[in-house]
Amino acid sequence: MFVRSLDDVAPVEWGNGLSTRLLTKSDGMGFAVCDTIVRQGTTSALQYRNHLEACYCVGGSGEVVETDGTRHKIVPGTIYVLNEHDPHYLVASDYEDLHLVSIFNPPIVGDEKHTLSEDGFSQY
Repeated sequence: MFVRSLDDVAPVEWGNGLSTRLLTKSDGMGFAVCDTIVRQGTTSALQYRNHLEACYCVGGSGEVVETDGTRHKIVPGTIYVLNEHDPHYLVASDYEDLHLVSIFNPPIVGDEKHTLSEDGFSQY
């Protein structure tokens, strides 16, 4: 057993916010857990080609938008699951940060960062 808190791990600037990688590949659990802050007013074009991801909202609000334009409101108590390596837009509301707990399978190493641009989906 081990115990780790947010105070034990330096957050990583991932592109439009901060991600504190609480559990990573080196922990040997087969999945990763991150505390993720998405800055208010930002839109991130994302896709995980090497990982499946589930995000559970614990604070703030925003939307996840599919490439066909389908919008899903994200508020505390909502989970969204990218079970097919789905390209998507993650949108934080204009008035507050979006706070997520993100689970990755297989686990991320922990130093990954997005390269956000207007001409494609950032991936790792």
